[in-house]
Amino acid sequence: MLITIDKVLAKDDVQQFRQRLDAAAWQSGTATAGTLAGKVKQNQQIEDGSPLAVELGQHILRALGRHPLFISAALPRKIYPPKFNRYADGGTYGAHVDSAVMQLPGSHESMRTDVSATLFLAEPTEYDGGELEIEGPFGVQSVKLEAGDMVLYPSTSLHRVTPVTRGARVASFLWIESLVADEGERTLLFDLDQAIQQITPTLAADDRRLLQLTGVYHNLLRRWAQT
Repeated sequence: MLITIDKVLAKDDVQQFRQRLDAAAWQSGTATAGTLAGKVKQNQQIEDGSPLAVELGQHILRALGRHPLFISAALPRKIYPPKFNRYADGGTYGAHVDSAVMQLPGSHESMRTDVSATLFLAEPTEYDGGELEIEGPFGVQSVKLEAGDMVLYPSTSLHRVTPVTRGARVASFLWIESLVADEGERTLLFDLDQAIQQITPTLAADDRRLLQLTGVYHNLLRRWAQT
């Protein structure tokens, strides 16, 4: 399931993010790549745990916590703190799959990566290339969103970032451990939740049909959730 979420960050927020990120000290992204990924990764990142990364990451997490579409699609149990990357001067990231299990920074706790997310922080007109290409059952989907918009996709997907040939592609990225690990089950719950939200304004709050559908959603979530 690939889902785009518009306006996770307002344009004013994006502008403030960019002012600070453009002036930040970037380091080679290969420092945080695995053995195989390091061979295909050519980008820059903000140092994990730096005051800037923590402050901006917390802002993103607060925005996601208020976004109903994100909650509905990801059903988050744990979220890896947002990281920040930059691609320029031919920067690219070849085909790879994200690690299945990651250790949460500053703790001995680990998390399973079910959903990957990229939050675009540069407008599409600012750079050429830099498309996020995600392989799925229906072929390759190319994603290049407006600044402030986010894409969610299964962490099991083979994906890549095409070379940036002009300008700079700046983004934040993170991973989510979902309450529902199975992608198929999570997709069914998302579709059902979206249908309920669409019909809710047309029915009375005590309409039996609405109550039954809501009950089905919560009973399925109760059955599939891993807490």
